[in-house]
Amino acid sequence: MLSDLEQQLADLKQAAVEAIATCEDLQKLEELRIAYLGKKGQLPKVLGGMGKLDPSDRPRIGAVANEVKLALSTALDDKKSALQQAQIQAKLEAETLDVTMPGVYRPQGRTHPLNSTFDRAIDIFVGLGYTVAAGPEMETDYYNFEALNTPPDHPARDMQDTFYLPDGNLLRTHTSSVQIRYMEKNDPPIRIVAPGRCYRRDTVDATHAAVFHQMELLAVDEGLTFTDLKGTVKEFLTQMFGEVDIRFRASYFPFTEPSAEVDVQWNGKWLEVLGCGMVDPNVLKAVGYDPEVYTGFAAGFGIERFAMVLHQIDDIRRFYSSDLRFLRQF
Repeated sequence: MLSDLEQQLADLKQAAVEAIATCEDLQKLEELRIAYLGKKGQLPKVLGGMGKLDPSDRPRIGAVANEVKLALSTALDDKKSALQQAQIQAKLEAETLDVTMPGVYRPQGRTHPLNSTFDRAIDIFVGLGYTVAAGPEMETDYYNFEALNTPPDHPARDMQDTFYLPDGNLLRTHTSSVQIRYMEKNDPPIRIVAPGRCYRRDTVDATHAAVFHQMELLAVDEGLTFTDLKGTVKEFLTQMFGEVDIRFRASYFPFTEPSAEVDVQWNGKWLEVLGCGMVDPNVLKAVGYDPEVYTGFAAGFGIERFAMVLHQIDDIRRFYSSDLRFLRQF
């Protein structure tokens, strides 16, 4: 029995050392460790026969078993270190950069001229103390027209014919609807800008598009006057276009009274750039504000028009054609 256990330990040691030496994978090496040295491994199984030995022989077998365990543990540790080092070296070789090779050129993207114009205008108004508000592009007739003092039979609706949806809703014709939604949820004082996409049933040509972008501003507080509106618009246009001559012309919008169109002198010509006015009392009443206490002013302008002026673009359709020859200029 004694000689059998010694032979089994010797055979186990030889087989284990050979298996460890030929192992090339850390996961398989861990499996070998468990197979030989785990609680249910081969070495504990062999030592399970020590209970049948004479007590005087057990120290001898115990010493041999310790030698085998130490030999296997050492072989496992050495192999694990070697495999880990090889793994690190392989990773380093795979990730090494050959600095003698030319770099891979990837063209840098550019901001679309409409987005850059949006960003420029928003930065100006944020600097003046305004915050940005947003709303849905699909609107109800109430928010797009009625709350803005434009009832169903109002002739101003002809100028803002839009796209109606089967459920009775519509695609907004301006971002003024955002102003109504914001005022319903907030009390004065209010100073916001509402940028976004708008829609109108329009014949597409060099200066018109059925889908366009707009930004509107709104300020509501006690004691605001047309003078505050003129000062705000003048400061905005000065920061946008530089020192240019500005003029206000009387106009009409159903949601402002009085109303005005604003022109700037650009390249020797008067150019209309935005519309504005004092918020109509009916609009303030629609959102629950007392027009005897609060007054407000609003203005709106098309982003495409500003971008066309700033970049001297001759056709609005160029913004939407995704022509890289055009976009790479910006």
